[in-house]
Amino acid sequence: MILTVTLNAAIDKRYVVDGFQVGEVNRVKECAYTPGGKGLNVSKPASIAGADVTATGFVGGHAGNYIVDSLKPFGIKSEFYHMEAESRSCINIWDEVNHVQTEFLEPGFTVSEEDFQKFEDKFSELVKKADVVAMSGSVPKGLDGTAYQRLVKICKEAGKPVILDTSGKLLEMGIQACPTMIKPNIDEIRMLTGKSCDHMEDMIEAAKEIHENGVDIVAVSLGGDGSFVVCDEGIFRAEVPKIDAVNTVGCGDSMIAGYALGISEGLSVKETLRKASAISAAAALREETGFFVKEDMERILPQVKITEL
Repeated sequence: MILTVTLNAAIDKRYVVDGFQVGEVNRVKECAYTPGGKGLNVSKPASIAGADVTATGFVGGHAGNYIVDSLKPFGIKSEFYHMEAESRSCINIWDEVNHVQTEFLEPGFTVSEEDFQKFEDKFSELVKKADVVAMSGSVPKGLDGTAYQRLVKICKEAGKPVILDTSGKLLEMGIQACPTMIKPNIDEIRMLTGKSCDHMEDMIEAAKEIHENGVDIVAVSLGGDGSFVVCDEGIFRAEVPKIDAVNTVGCGDSMIAGYALGISEGLSVKETLRKASAISAAAALREETGFFVKEDMERILPQVKITEL
């Protein structure tokens, strides 16, 4: 079972408009509502790939019930801690004329220390049943940089592999608990190491430093240029075939789903990187966030080039 953690779950609302204008009435041509938050954008592709997925985190109010109900068609089990306050919404406005995307991200409700401790108790029980844990994204108001650090420690004490995909102080403090894997981008790896990382060699050295400090797998995203991984098995670079991307939002989360699948299936890091890259590329071919079609992934998989550096 893959356990995903979305501490700041949301309803993602995508509005399609013609010529978005600030300060004016904008008529929406199309709208779509989906359960969102980075952790849930890991849950959905993992479930599509055939994994047994349980989602946890915080939800609240009627909006929280909607999030839980929206996961059922994916076959995802919900084990959220329910709050009284309403879960947040995140609005993505796509301007079809100018091809510009505008986002409005609500902060969400406040979680008290007492609520978080109760969640930790629930989380500790869920971890016992998990093969791998993937925690992603921001945290609600009321929680500080130690939130993921505490959850990573629970996973480590239970002997379960844990993937941490977050940023800023949450990442900086989270890696102190030595998660099994992180997936920083270039800016994040610069923040963690203080290195300029202007060249590939510098990026590899920075990733090796993080690995040597206790993170088993450091997977660095290079955007359209693929990614590379530093681990005990070696250093591997993944390059994906050129595709006509439709929507790249959430492709990093789809990649995390691929890593979680590979770890849960006991694949080598090399084959896990191949699977994660293929799922991420397949997700970019679809308009829906956190969604891919297995046939796309299976077609791309043998085209992913893995090089040992």
